[in-house]
Amino acid sequence: MPIRKELLDQLKARREKALAGGGADKLQARRDKGQMTARDRVGALFDAGTFQESGMHVRHAVRGFGMDNRELAADGCVSGTGFVGGRPIASYSQDFTVAGGSLGSVHAKKIANLMEFAVENGMPVVAFNDSGGARIQEGVASLAGYGQIFFRNVLLSGVVPQIAVICGPCAGGAAYSPALMDFIIMTKSTSNMFICGPEVIKAATGELTTMDQIGSAAAHACVSGNIHFVAEDDAHAVALVKELLSYLPSNNMMDPPHAPTDKIAMDPDPAINEVMPADHKDTFDVKRVIARLVDGERFLEVQRDWAKSIVVGFGRIEGVVVGIIANQPAVRAGTLDIDSSDKGARFIRFCNIFNIPLVTLVDTPGFMPGIAQERGGIIRHGAKMLFAYSAATVPKVTVIMRKAYGGAYIAMCCQDLGADVVYAWPTAEIAVMGAEGAARIIYKREIETAPDPKAKEAELIADYRERFASPFQAAGSGMIDDVIDPSETRAAVALALRKTLGKRSTRPQKKHGNIPL
Repeated sequence: MPIRKELLDQLKARREKALAGGGADKLQARRDKGQMTARDRVGALFDAGTFQESGMHVRHAVRGFGMDNRELAADGCVSGTGFVGGRPIASYSQDFTVAGGSLGSVHAKKIANLMEFAVENGMPVVAFNDSGGARIQEGVASLAGYGQIFFRNVLLSGVVPQIAVICGPCAGGAAYSPALMDFIIMTKSTSNMFICGPEVIKAATGELTTMDQIGSAAAHACVSGNIHFVAEDDAHAVALVKELLSYLPSNNMMDPPHAPTDKIAMDPDPAINEVMPADHKDTFDVKRVIARLVDGERFLEVQRDWAKSIVVGFGRIEGVVVGIIANQPAVRAGTLDIDSSDKGARFIRFCNIFNIPLVTLVDTPGFMPGIAQERGGIIRHGAKMLFAYSAATVPKVTVIMRKAYGGAYIAMCCQDLGADVVYAWPTAEIAVMGAEGAARIIYKREIETAPDPKAKEAELIADYRERFASPFQAAGSGMIDDVIDPSETRAAVALALRKTLGKRSTRPQKKHGNIPL
């Protein structure tokens, strides 16, 4: 006997009500503003037909406050799993059309359950944040829900990649779940993220500010460094998620999605020689070097607009996924400061967690001098780079392009910090300090007493550079593996990566190291 038709009709009606979210008018209003709905975002993320929703029929827990007979479709949160590029992914998407996407106990339980499923099955989590915050009617229960989510963010950290997309409001405690994830993407004009809004700040401190100054994508991308990517709109945000996932393994037990070429191209690339200016004092854009190294010049830069004196991001070299960390001579001469140290260290630690080899390009005169840097804790922040590289057990290949002075030489993954292979270009200078400053200190008396001090100074600087800062001097003492023609860099790095992919390095057993936070 076939199943009763009224039961199937009831199921269909319930599904349609859940799919309607906050109603057709509210859904259309979102789209009219250029935003996707919660279900649009999920639909754009997953391969067609692969998304399986969980918790579609849940009911909210609020009683009283006029909520007894109010139905909240899926309790304002669409959650489930599917495939992205053929790989399993877990995702939840908050629905602002349903009670402002507010988080209550059932809403939080859906998210927590999804995260537990993701960590047990080793799949990345993608979160679309679009919520007015805690559901006031539920009181402390909604706050407990946030705590449950934060706890699981930390549980998943280092096990599966976590990506947050801020595509609407993300206020107060809600901002801490994205902050605990690996990457944050914000849409340019339709999102904001803050702990205290302008009115609260004014009431508490008397300071006058605007949302653009404290909560916009531009503020977080350029000033606070809280986010990693800015998207033009929701569709671009989804595309960034997919591109980012294409470089990442599903979990910490897997290798990245390498696609090594059958044969490494060994032909030199003369174009890379044109990047380096003849005068060592002139600047150049390190992104031009990166473009010559990565396959098809495809480089996904992370935190592009923050701490610009260092460049980090993902690429492939002869099919092998790599994380690239490079000093940027075009910005503050490539110095390491408080923010660039934080930026580099966190990226290095992420790559190490998920088995992504590191390629480091060095051109830095040292750590940034100044009262603000010293009082701001440059010692503590700079030590994060030392800690991150030393703790990393993935393949590490370093190329010293030009300046590598003092503590910054060490901090940029020298051989003594565990680099597996270190190359230098003939233009490299490896020393305690720059040749000009060192020569003036060491040869001060000779310069001052010379008939022509300027000529003598130039002569002694050149002598110091040759005797004490030359890459051949460093190679002679075993500090680097080889001095290479810049045109050979791509081939040399590709070979080094291929030879070190099987690297296995262990550390003493411990809960975890104590990074200088």
